[in-house]
Amino acid sequence: MTRNGGQILVDGLADYGARALFGVPGESYLPLLDALYQHPQLRFISCRQEGGAAYMAEAWGKLCGEPGICCVSRGPGAANAMIGVHTAYQDSSPMLLLIGQIPTHENGREAFQELDYRMVYGGVAKAVLTAADTAQLPELLQRAWHTALAGRPGPVVLVLPEDVLNGSADVPDLPPPSIPDLAPTEAGMRAFAEHLNASSSPLLLAGGAGWTPECHRLLGEFARAQQLPVAAAFRRQDCIDNRNEHYVGELGIGANPDLAAAAREADLLIVLAARLGDMTTGGYQILKPEDFAAGQPRRLIHIHPDPNEPNRVFPAALAQAAHPERWLEAALTLPPRQNPDPARLKTMRDSYEKFTAAKRPPEGNLCLQTVVEHLRAELPEDFLIANGAGNYTTWAQRPMCFTRPRTQLAPTNGSMGYSAAAPLAAKLLRPETFVVSFTGDGCLLMNGQELATARQYRLPILYLLINNASYGTIRTHQERHFPGRPVATDLQNPDFPALAQAYGCFGERVT
Repeated sequence: MTRNGGQILVDGLADYGARALFGVPGESYLPLLDALYQHPQLRFISCRQEGGAAYMAEAWGKLCGEPGICCVSRGPGAANAMIGVHTAYQDSSPMLLLIGQIPTHENGREAFQELDYRMVYGGVAKAVLTAADTAQLPELLQRAWHTALAGRPGPVVLVLPEDVLNGSADVPDLPPPSIPDLAPTEAGMRAFAEHLNASSSPLLLAGGAGWTPECHRLLGEFARAQQLPVAAAFRRQDCIDNRNEHYVGELGIGANPDLAAAAREADLLIVLAARLGDMTTGGYQILKPEDFAAGQPRRLIHIHPDPNEPNRVFPAALAQAAHPERWLEAALTLPPRQNPDPARLKTMRDSYEKFTAAKRPPEGNLCLQTVVEHLRAELPEDFLIANGAGNYTTWAQRPMCFTRPRTQLAPTNGSMGYSAAAPLAAKLLRPETFVVSFTGDGCLLMNGQELATARQYRLPILYLLINNASYGTIRTHQERHFPGRPVATDLQNPDFPALAQAYGCFGERVT
């Protein structure tokens, strides 16, 4: 059957099980939009700015493990979407960015809104693919979907020239790609057991992508079976039920000093699916690459779905390419380790509980600790918390107790504005979940226009706006490095309750 490029692409997405597309309509991909008319099960969420749409697509991929799809027009639209692509890259979230492009014959002439997308996205996407003709679309869609999911998940850009979308071809759809299921080897698991039994002070650090509900359950079982303390990488606290007696806290911004010391002193660090980036390692100071060098008593075991990730910065005594779920399934067949230290584990857990419950003096009349304690008591069991970037996010992380997987929606690349847009994808994906957005005044005003999108699609989300009338994190750095000389960090904000009401939302000021 002869179809135009838009129909071929949308039929393929429907066959792959896609459910939603986020974007801002553009004239450069009209055939794609028109093809959606025949696929009502594919919802197009019309956003107010491409950055917000890209955040929503990234959040979708992060929460369900299938590629989030963002559609934007060429030039300015594609440039606006860059922030979400960068977030997806650093957060290892599967994502497809579909960009309408100038006609093929206009390439290289600096045509209206022309960009070279291989140069623009080359450093922040797993691949940048450009369709050369209409008949190639099934092949490119399959490759893009596979690339977004295989190994370390991430964003893929698919560029769609107008003539390709408008052109016609008689080509069959291709089946969804079969994603390689990476599992550890028997020899690798034997080597792991040897390292574990030789260790007196191990620590498991979990993070990264791929944390399905089953993976979440398996990690809790494995920690109990081997009597291992488990720490979470930066903004990955939902990898394990925080009520589990083996969970000992998060390594990230403002980490518990006791946990940081335990990480430095551990003779065996088992890193499961996480990258050892600067946020998790305290700027490469809590954990240093040289600590695991040859001749040092410490050992690193790094398990990651991308075989190129171990040894990138930190030398590993044992590196394994495996999905965390497959690795945990294999690890649960191992006998219990020979020398567990219950006293050490209890000390670390007690320190975590003391650190998260520590009372902090309120600043002004409103005590955020009281707010968080109220949330912990009143939120239903099925809740999700999103946050953006800034000092205020500590309150959405340190004292909160995450009990279920995929309930901490937070950008590990520290991207402001995320908390305004990403929760919409969460509510669309899981309408029965109580979604809370911790957002700062700076964050909200970067993507606050998406409140109109939330209202249009009737997405009930609770936004807790922490208003300090400043870019607080930058102000903190200014006061630390240049005390008494603040520049450009004070903000004059609107009446936020009135702004919410203008969008048709409920708004109230809490004093």
